[in-house]
Amino acid sequence: MKSKRVQMRIEITDTTLRDGEQTQGVSYSPLEKLHIATLLLKDVNVDHLEVASARVSPGEFEAIGRITDWARQNDLLGKIEVLGFVDGEMSVNWINDAGCKVVNLLCKGSLRHLEKQLRKTPAQHVSDIREIITKAGELEMQVNIYLEDWSNGMIHSEDYVYFMMDSLKDERIKRFMLPDTLGILNPEQTFSFCRKMIDKYPSLHFDFHAHNDYDLAIANVFAAVKAGIKGIHTTVNGLGERAGNAPLSSVIGVLRDHLEAETGVNEFEITRVSRIVETFSGIRIPVNKPVIGENVFTQTSGVHADGDNKDNLYFNNLLPERFGRKRKYALGKQSGKATVKKNLEEFGLFLNPESLNKVTQRVIELGDKKENVTTDDLPFIIADVLGSDPVDYRIFIKNYSLSLSYGLKPFASVQIEINGNLYQETSSGDGQYDAFMRAIRIIYDKLGKEIPLLTDYQVSIPPGGRTDALVETVITWNHRGNEFRTKGLDADQTESAIKATEKMLNIIEKNENAINGKILTNTTHEF
Repeated sequence: MKSKRVQMRIEITDTTLRDGEQTQGVSYSPLEKLHIATLLLKDVNVDHLEVASARVSPGEFEAIGRITDWARQNDLLGKIEVLGFVDGEMSVNWINDAGCKVVNLLCKGSLRHLEKQLRKTPAQHVSDIREIITKAGELEMQVNIYLEDWSNGMIHSEDYVYFMMDSLKDERIKRFMLPDTLGILNPEQTFSFCRKMIDKYPSLHFDFHAHNDYDLAIANVFAAVKAGIKGIHTTVNGLGERAGNAPLSSVIGVLRDHLEAETGVNEFEITRVSRIVETFSGIRIPVNKPVIGENVFTQTSGVHADGDNKDNLYFNNLLPERFGRKRKYALGKQSGKATVKKNLEEFGLFLNPESLNKVTQRVIELGDKKENVTTDDLPFIIADVLGSDPVDYRIFIKNYSLSLSYGLKPFASVQIEINGNLYQETSSGDGQYDAFMRAIRIIYDKLGKEIPLLTDYQVSIPPGGRTDALVETVITWNHRGNEFRTKGLDADQTESAIKATEKMLNIIEKNENAINGKILTNTTHEF
């Protein structure tokens, strides 16, 4: 009888709110920190959350207070951690006063850092650390230890690392955290050094904290877990100093699929928290970033779409549904009939072979001209190529007047035609486009119609500094849980956004009519 394989249980410590905030240009407000913390602890379900560094600012103190108040009410206070320093009682008292009961003490993991930065002997450093551990005990605080620059310590001063461990292994320390502070390790070194620590101190709990300077953070995480490490540090979207830390999304994928390791993380929520951190941090997620990037579940080649049509030949274990996403098939010059067919399925449309071939050729032509073709463009392409009435515009922005005056709120007056009827409203707003949208909403509210929620607004301006250059505005909308994009092109940014909005209104109108049976009567409508 075969014995059942015992899964490894790896603890996840997320440090988006501490190390991730050390990304240049990133600074969260206390309310933003609280929102991210609640998502990571409640929805994503990480094991530990490092939320700040001690003594940074009054705003940081306030943020910790808000997070710990919420955590205490939800019986999660033990998961909140703050980075502290070997500075006598100052950090420990500051962290305790902020309401946190776990200190991650930053100690020196390499002899060079100790001698050059602190200018102390190893014995003096250990003595200082023990004083802080004693003080933390009096305050009923848990202590974890960071061995800063541990990777260099193992390369250049291994005896010093073991001296530190031998001096502290019997102290009241829950976790020893091994950082590759400067991101210098490769997977072979990571495995070797982690294995040495585990073999020498088998009863202790070790975490590994990777940095991505050589783009090896995830490979080093893999090696560390193979060596027997029990905890991994991550950040959402891989934020962090210099090249960043190990991304939570990639770590979870590798742990589950390549190491068959168990975590408590709910991977379905990773995409949502990634988007929120993207918004709060202002750091865009690269479109090709594994798991969370916009394009990573999009097939571009028509051959791939054909293979998926026949037997999901181009699927792998990173199924988009695991992360709350959907597979897409890009439209462009590499599209084949299978690609167009896959996209038409989203509309419940079926084209006969001749029509499908015509539409595919038009998509390829647009791709050759470097036009950005999206799924939402397909009904309009079909109308253009096949002369089909069902996708004609029914809503037109007939006239609008936008005003911007110093010291006054922007103002918009809008006239819109809906199914042959004219409507006009005026409104102010926080910007010209906001004023325009408010006027549209007034009209739609009076008609009992819904307008989708605007979730993202991207503007692309060609380089070169020309004032008459065409501006592309791509707006992402969410309508009843369904997300889609529209784009507009114009020399004026606001006008390009208005064109994208007119397109959105027609898409929603067509969808509503389809639902009501006015356009499509079944899911295999043929043009």
